[in-house]
Amino acid sequence: MIKKKIKKILDKKNKTKIVCLTSYSGNTASILDKHCDIILVGDSMANVLYGMTNTHTMTLEQMISHSISVKKKIKYSLLVVDMPKNTYLNVKDAKKNAKLILKKTGCDAVKIESNKKNYNIIKNLVSIKIPVMGHIGFTPQHKKKFKVEGKSLSQKKKLIKEAHEIQRAGAFSIVLECISEKTAEEVTNSLKIPTIGIGSSKKCDGQILVTDDLLGLSGFYPKFVRRYAKLNKIIDKAVKKYSKDVKLGKFPKTNNSFN
Repeated sequence: MIKKKIKKILDKKNKTKIVCLTSYSGNTASILDKHCDIILVGDSMANVLYGMTNTHTMTLEQMISHSISVKKKIKYSLLVVDMPKNTYLNVKDAKKNAKLILKKTGCDAVKIESNKKNYNIIKNLVSIKIPVMGHIGFTPQHKKKFKVEGKSLSQKKKLIKEAHEIQRAGAFSIVLECISEKTAEEVTNSLKIPTIGIGSSKKCDGQILVTDDLLGLSGFYPKFVRRYAKLNKIIDKAVKKYSKDVKLGKFPKTNNSFN
């Protein structure tokens, strides 16, 4: 089943755009599953759910716990789980932790952020039949300061080389985060595997956003995010009405109570 799902993603290269979103709970996943090719349990939950300033302290246990919830509600999408920072520092740890993620969650693949050194780790995971999604450009686990990458010729060459090393290692796709449009296009066109863009233009083979950003819940709206809803206002209105009804004795009514 995993092989079929991976092949389905690979076959979309140069044909159909790949749709990806993040999910941290089963309730959200059940909705996304109807519309997404890939659902990512991203370590972005550090910021979105836990109020952390970065993703660096997310634990393996937290990622697994949320992934179990998401997996229960997925039927069609490919489920990818981020490997947290410091869980793939070497081949031995990477194998141990990736195996644990797959065993506990039943996910289809893991995602590893590139630090330009961990190609051998990807190769070793793939060799034991653990599918890997790569990640280049702005990699939050390894870079403290945000900046768009690929603007200069030297940066472009380095990113293309990095992407090819990840492809050579056996990854089935690569996330391109905040890479200039021209470089994202060249990276995408030079690879046989699909690229998934976030802040990297429509030139990629697919797109991913943090779902809470898309829905207007996170309060984080950089240039590359489009808000398709403003759920913060809808929730505020609903809670305000509930609060008023409770205070005025309008809730609960008789039909909300038991005899």
